[in-house]
Amino acid sequence: MTDCLFCKIAKGEIPANIIYQDDNMVAFDDIHPQAPIHKIIIPRKHIATLNDVSNQEDWNLVTRMMQTGTMLAKQLNIADDGYRVLMNCNAGGGQTVFHIHLHLVGGRQMTWPPG
Repeated sequence: MTDCLFCKIAKGEIPANIIYQDDNMVAFDDIHPQAPIHKIIIPRKHIATLNDVSNQEDWNLVTRMMQTGTMLAKQLNIADDGYRVLMNCNAGGGQTVFHIHLHLVGGRQMTWPPG
């Protein structure tokens, strides 16, 4: 997709504070952090919403996003205290960038309900 913000970040066309990347994933700081640690994890492949995950290859990417989040939580020293990972789906679910992404949030006490 040519006009996707997250695709452009993954390609290096838009600057972001990249904290991790490999052949399939990119992780970077959220520009509107909701906690002391708030990272965004995206697949390089454009998939608009969680509803668009339609084959095993795409589900493997979603699994890899979770694995990346867990790895980063450990590296960022929030794994033992606790953290939150979440994905929003469509506008009613809070999704504002239509490229699937996982939020990794920590560094403070999380409350429930989240909002």
